[in-house]
Amino acid sequence: MPVLPPPGDDCGACGARDQRIGELEDLAGELRDAVGSQADVIAALREQVTRLERAVSRNSGNSSMPPSGDDTPGRVPPRKKQQPRPGGGKGRRGKQPGTPGAAMSWEEPDKTFDHFATGECGCGRDLADAVDLGVAASAQQLEAPEQRTLRLQHDMHLSRCACGLQHVAARPAGVPDTAVSIGPRLRALVVYLLVFQHIPVERCRKLLADVAGADVSDGFIHSCLRKAASALAGVIDLIKTLITAAAVAGFDETTLRAGPKGTRKFVQGAFTEQHTLLFLGERTLESFRKFGILTKFAGTTVTDRYVSYWHKGWKHISGHQACLSHLIRDYTDAAESYPGQHWPAQARRALSGLIAAWHDAVAGGLPAIPADVADPLVTEFRRAVAVGLSSVSRVPGPKNTVKQRPGRDLLEFCKNKEGDVLRFTADTRIWPTNNISVIRSRVRVHAAGVSPQWFA
Repeated sequence: MPVLPPPGDDCGACGARDQRIGELEDLAGELRDAVGSQADVIAALREQVTRLERAVSRNSGNSSMPPSGDDTPGRVPPRKKQQPRPGGGKGRRGKQPGTPGAAMSWEEPDKTFDHFATGECGCGRDLADAVDLGVAASAQQLEAPEQRTLRLQHDMHLSRCACGLQHVAARPAGVPDTAVSIGPRLRALVVYLLVFQHIPVERCRKLLADVAGADVSDGFIHSCLRKAASALAGVIDLIKTLITAAAVAGFDETTLRAGPKGTRKFVQGAFTEQHTLLFLGERTLESFRKFGILTKFAGTTVTDRYVSYWHKGWKHISGHQACLSHLIRDYTDAAESYPGQHWPAQARRALSGLIAAWHDAVAGGLPAIPADVADPLVTEFRRAVAVGLSSVSRVPGPKNTVKQRPGRDLLEFCKNKEGDVLRFTADTRIWPTNNISVIRSRVRVHAAGVSPQWFA
């Protein structure tokens, strides 16, 4: 065995070894730094991938995104819900018992066509000379009439009274003081196609030319909307007043492409059980003020969690009710973000049960959901929120600048504003959701005295 020199003795081999060890330690430090930097990059990339996956997964089933955006390329559409058959079970194909239908029936015809046998008989004679013995069979067919615009000429006659004075007939209502104009029915058809059927201006113009033979311009079509809006100004003011004076009103907004460049706008809506008012604006507090209803509304609002609806500047609002349809979609998103957690499904189940209980209470004419029905569901909801808050920790930092983990803001909202989430349970005059179909079902409940089914 080699004999090591005593400590303190000069040894070239030891010096080289120590130098090599130092170089390796430096290299190890550099590698540790590189690995740390790569770990930071990987963590950032993972976070970016998570954000992108979450953005792609957003749809009308787990967010406030309108259904029109579900078919965007690359976006994951919501899973289709199988609507229960009346009476339970899958039932048979086609029209289900109890659902409205439209059956064709035999009626008095508007026009009758007679058809006679043609050709030759077996004996060689021409059937045109055969004796008519009457109708042997009849068949009715529904057909669209040929739609062509009519050119109507209004002649205003000159009359002379016995006293010698002459008078010219007044122009009929709807006929402007021009040589050629377009009648009110055609203008009404344009408004119907644009507003009710949502047909774009260019396609509306082509449809009128192809189907009705009316060759009009894009400017004319736009003028029809202006005239209709002007004619309805008084009605719109009345509807706005009726909604503003209502005890409960729903508010919501959705996106719309408007203008020649397809600029994104927001259609803001306010509605009651009988009235609806829409306003094309922006998703800003100033646009909400311009809409004009929330500035004076003194009842209970039913809205989603968008901050402008909960702004402290609405001084007259007596109470808020968070829309449970929106909350259920938010908890659906939370379930997709945390697939191993049970609290999102538990919260959804509790909220859906409370909505069904509200319908039953309304059908029974009760002022509130009975305590023995509401209390277990409320307890289940509270426990789900508590478990969620303990599972999804808050990201430290200023509230308005730090982006929280999925579901954290939702859980804090449900915890801090529980009274505004469950307000409807103590007063059945307040809707649990601003879903217009659910609201109208309440009207049907009062009219028919039956409890409609509601499926979250």
